[in-house]
Amino acid sequence: MKYTIEDLLEIMKKLRSPEGCPWDKVQTHQSIKKSMIEECYEAIDALDNGTDKDFANELGDVLLQVVFHSQLASERGAFDFGDVVDEICTKLITRHTHVFGNDKADGEKEALENWEKNKKKEKGLKTYTEMLEDVPGYLPALMRSSKLQKKAQSANVGAANSKEAYEYMSELVKEYETASDKEQALGELLFAAVNMGRLDGVDAETALSDASNRFVKRFCNAEERAAEKGSDILGLGEEERLKIWRNFK
Repeated sequence: MKYTIEDLLEIMKKLRSPEGCPWDKVQTHQSIKKSMIEECYEAIDALDNGTDKDFANELGDVLLQVVFHSQLASERGAFDFGDVVDEICTKLITRHTHVFGNDKADGEKEALENWEKNKKKEKGLKTYTEMLEDVPGYLPALMRSSKLQKKAQSANVGAANSKEAYEYMSELVKEYETASDKEQALGELLFAAVNMGRLDGVDAETALSDASNRFVKRFCNAEERAAEKGSDILGLGEEERLKIWRNFK
């Protein structure tokens, strides 16, 4: 026998009851909000690096966060899990008007256009500025940049292709060297790099994550090579450290 969503709801309710868990009983929306972010990242990590069982396990943790917040909201008379389900079902129907309505979509592009059109209508977003402001500030910076650029492009603002974006980014690289405000200059450069990749179909968040993983692997290999020489990276000269590093780049 497998547990059901009803079992999960009852378990969460029990944990929050006077006879429940001392930790769970004192939590609030604010105290657990970071857990939602962390659990989502752990689920993606399991998707990329774990087994199907690992992925299912981590998705369960994400679901727990939804149920936990729903229970907290129910206790203050705001909404319950049933309302959450109703909201997402309604959203899926009203935004897929090419499936549940009269719109047409012959491909992925048209389907996304329908989604954005219906989203804008539902949220009452009348201007492009309101569309930009609707992008959550809590998103990782690279991801948020990409979303902002995509929405700006719908208003014909920004580079038309990756070549234009590259040329602009090259200008910013030169400007960075003499910039008085390095933080602002670096921000502009990173924003331009995200746009260049986006126009080439490259997701900046994924690209940087993969680069970080390669960095760790190269560093590990370099340290192992140094150990084979009877030393460590700190004990090697600059030329030798660079030589080892470049061998694994």
